[in-house]
Amino acid sequence: MSKKRVKMIFPVPLSDATRAMVESQLPAEFQRPDIEVTFVGAGRVSTLTDTYYDMAIAEMAVIEAGMCAQDEGFDAVCINTVSDSGLNALRSRLRIPVLSPGQSAFHVACMLGHKFTILTMWDRWFPLYRKTLREYGLESRVASIREIAVPPDTQELLTGKEDFVFGKLEEQALKAIKEDGADVIVLGSTTMHQSHAYLASRLPVPVLNPGVIAYKMCEMFLDLGLVHSTKAYPTPSQLKDEAFSFAH
Repeated sequence: MSKKRVKMIFPVPLSDATRAMVESQLPAEFQRPDIEVTFVGAGRVSTLTDTYYDMAIAEMAVIEAGMCAQDEGFDAVCINTVSDSGLNALRSRLRIPVLSPGQSAFHVACMLGHKFTILTMWDRWFPLYRKTLREYGLESRVASIREIAVPPDTQELLTGKEDFVFGKLEEQALKAIKEDGADVIVLGSTTMHQSHAYLASRLPVPVLNPGVIAYKMCEMFLDLGLVHSTKAYPTPSQLKDEAFSFAH
């Protein structure tokens, strides 16, 4: 039996060093021998996706990286950013499953508890979450969005900052549980995956690692033969891929 292939799209270019750290969010024990995962970087510039301008760049980069996935022989696309950049466009463009961390983790959080908190690095990412939560109709299920006022690092991620960052994340998560009424914690970025084991072992509620949740959703969709509805995500009457710079 041939392997199913999943294209995992990180929203910025991947260097050799960054690739290893990003790929480490899916260790061997989380992968199956019948599914092959290929991590790819997107776009030509790095961005923290911390302004509406940068959100548009990330959206375009992820769409470009994913629109040819079906022609390349992939069986599913998994977007690797909690901003869910490019999700709707790729679902419209492709007839293979397209999953994303924000939508997947937020809905799983609703299955595990009544209220969840998004725990993130800094408040400049708040608009990303507010946008998707509003779109998904989940605002009433959010206890809070909490941050630690530490700018993210797209190159080193949390490496070398564990002693400082992990404690701050734990402190804010406990406040979310005790003060805000959160009964589930969702990490606000796939780049925070290195903190998951630490937090999960210390907090009294489930802690969701969004990149892993989205990938496991990919597995389930492939196993069950599920794909998004063309009623919700209509196929373009005419492809216009040449509108994207990669095709020039």
